[in-house]
Amino acid sequence: MAEAVAIGTIEEIIDNSVTIRLAININEQPNLVNLHVIFEDGTNRKVVAEIANVNQTRMIANIVGEINNGVFIPGSSSKPSFKSRVRIINLEELELLFGKQETSFGETNFGISNIYNGYRINVSINDFFSNHFAILGNTGSGKSCTLASIIQKLYTSSSAVPVNSSLFFFDAYGEYTKAFSGLHAKNQNIYYKTYTTNLVDPDTEILRIPIWLLDVDDLALLLDVDNPSQLPIIEKSLKLVPILTGTSENVIKRKNDIIARALQDILLSGNDSTKIRDQVMGILTKFNTPTLNLETQIVQPGYTRTLKQCLYVDKTGKMQEIELVVEFIRGYIIESEVEIDPNELNPFYTLNDLELATEFALISEGILKSDRVFDTANVISVRLHTLATTEAKNYFSYPSYVTRDQYIDSLLTDSATGKKVQIINFNINYIDDRLAKVITKILSRMLFLKASTTIPRGSRAYHIIIEEAHRYVQHDSDNEILGYNIFERITKEGRKYGVFLGLITQRPSELSDTCISQCSNFVVLRTLHPIDLKYIKEMVPNVSSEIVLQLKNLKPGNCIAFGSAFKVPTSMYIDLPNPRPLSNNVDLEKVWYTNQTGNINQVNVQTIMNQQLKQSQGQQAQRFFQNNN
Repeated sequence: MAEAVAIGTIEEIIDNSVTIRLAININEQPNLVNLHVIFEDGTNRKVVAEIANVNQTRMIANIVGEINNGVFIPGSSSKPSFKSRVRIINLEELELLFGKQETSFGETNFGISNIYNGYRINVSINDFFSNHFAILGNTGSGKSCTLASIIQKLYTSSSAVPVNSSLFFFDAYGEYTKAFSGLHAKNQNIYYKTYTTNLVDPDTEILRIPIWLLDVDDLALLLDVDNPSQLPIIEKSLKLVPILTGTSENVIKRKNDIIARALQDILLSGNDSTKIRDQVMGILTKFNTPTLNLETQIVQPGYTRTLKQCLYVDKTGKMQEIELVVEFIRGYIIESEVEIDPNELNPFYTLNDLELATEFALISEGILKSDRVFDTANVISVRLHTLATTEAKNYFSYPSYVTRDQYIDSLLTDSATGKKVQIINFNINYIDDRLAKVITKILSRMLFLKASTTIPRGSRAYHIIIEEAHRYVQHDSDNEILGYNIFERITKEGRKYGVFLGLITQRPSELSDTCISQCSNFVVLRTLHPIDLKYIKEMVPNVSSEIVLQLKNLKPGNCIAFGSAFKVPTSMYIDLPNPRPLSNNVDLEKVWYTNQTGNINQVNVQTIMNQQLKQSQGQQAQRFFQNNN
């Protein structure tokens, strides 16, 4: 580091920029760009600036803060006086900006300074991880390695290990298992767990979410609701499904009441008899109880017939016994609602049960009587049927009943040892983006609800880290349908409950503006797209034009970090993680040139040329003989 000698005098101050007339021979100096200079005027206050440009006679430095009584205060409101002595920052002052070199309790190492050779950048865990953060950069710039390195060092760079941490990764490519699965070998108290969406050849436990844990908002996301009028259908379905799947005497009475009311509406609809008969038989085929079904007997003086027989339509198109059937059905309607003990309701149900309840909810909403209601509401039934009959149903089945808290605790528990798991990886690589987005939202919302109801508040912390966040953390129609977007709610309210969002993306301009604006820390790697660069400059605090220019020219693994955990924008090299995530590009030398035995397919080029020459000479000789005969 340069000696603390005066390097010049202040010539001009414009806004945040200070022009310095050099008093040193710049040709005898190392590169000074991005080093920090101190302006001191004999008081306890020292203004700090970063060198932006240098020529043979002048230097321009941008003010980044001040040191007052041994404390660095970031900001550009303070200006130096023209009498100030100008010199290069010393080590003691540098520690006020970037921290000390040893990693103390409550700190983790991030990397090595690009400006001050060998200087370690240690970061306060509270300042970084108790805020939402974003890691931004183009494909190939090193985002995955940067994240993996930060997390590995969190668990290995200090003697104090965060055993109570809970990091939930939504892994878009299934690339982090290699980077994190070995942490347990380094520290026996650290556990890593992964879930997969690969149904064909699962190498770990398949990700499954109990369908009964999904409420109205979750199902609205899952069924892609696009009209608020569809929400009451889902709400009614959720109220009906524990009744329709129950078996107690009171539950059966309640089921009979629900079925009878729907049948009465159909019988009194005024439709032709054939349509009424078909609709009544359709309902009782799907929805019935031991006491109310098509074979239930209707006893009259002198004869007994089944309900199905009384639905007979004669040759004139009339249902002669419709009044009898109406009167019989009314006998099942209960004027005062039956009180059902919550223990009699069935909380454990399947997608098929929910589908059945939804169909019944649609009937009770009048879907059979109104084409308008049918067009709006039947979409829910169709989407639910599609979900229940495709491979996606596997992700919403669960072997036994659990509550939400029990489910989250199971995610955080190692099944073999019963120990606390610190890192949970959801490999969502094998499902389409729409379903991946919905699952990410549902699980994130569960964690938010869990944290917001935990007493005392903030006694647990959950970090939700989303790879390829631009696919999932967007400005969707959630605000119009549900009144909120879960990621935006987490970024606005999550900190007080201990829920933090980490966004990893190559396209920050496609993220929700609300989410990115609530991030307090940014680690930005090489970024080239002009829209993204403009977005970063406008949305991210403390980003100057000089920093934007640097972002375009960063080498892989190099970044500029700024935010609440960094007192000044910090250019550093992030050490490669060991092991690295599976984020490498395809090795074409290996793919193209290696044969099945593992050897390089080498061809004798000279042999081919000789063969081509002989073939050409033979063709010329043949033409010669043809022309001369």
